[in-house]
Amino acid sequence: MGAVAAELQSLGHRPNFFYLQHAMGLASSTGLGLALCLPNQKVVVIDGDGSLLMNLGSLSTMARYNPKNLVHVVFDNQSLLSVGGFPTATAAGTDLEGIARASGIPHTVTVKSVEEFKEAFLKAIRGIELTSIIAKVEAIGPKTYVTGLALLENRFQFQRHIQSLGKSAGS
Repeated sequence: MGAVAAELQSLGHRPNFFYLQHAMGLASSTGLGLALCLPNQKVVVIDGDGSLLMNLGSLSTMARYNPKNLVHVVFDNQSLLSVGGFPTATAAGTDLEGIARASGIPHTVTVKSVEEFKEAFLKAIRGIELTSIIAKVEAIGPKTYVTGLALLENRFQFQRHIQSLGKSAGS
């Protein structure tokens, strides 16, 4: 499991959070599927640079389908932090915003401060446009990469949450 999932859970779990543990590279693809299946819900994917670099093709696929309700946040610490801190390609100059833009993502931005992140994120949440936010962050992670929530329990909680959205939409 990566730092992104552990950090998110440490902030307080919610049933609408789905942690892609042991599935590096698949957050963007999973988010795209959710956004396409739930067009009336805002879908936020929180990803890491190492994860996105393992599945760069997801950017062109996201651009191809262009879901207006998808916000893709990539925390770029230039490191595979959870597996020893090895540098990623972004440490050598790979530009994830440039790749997202060249792939056809309509709105891309790189942010380097909390204030810039807050502004970009709020704009994306309020907007109706596929957005990729690349947030440059320090390579500092949680003390542990293990969460207190079992993988299967997270899956079932999230599934029940998605099912409840369908029920409330039909009411």
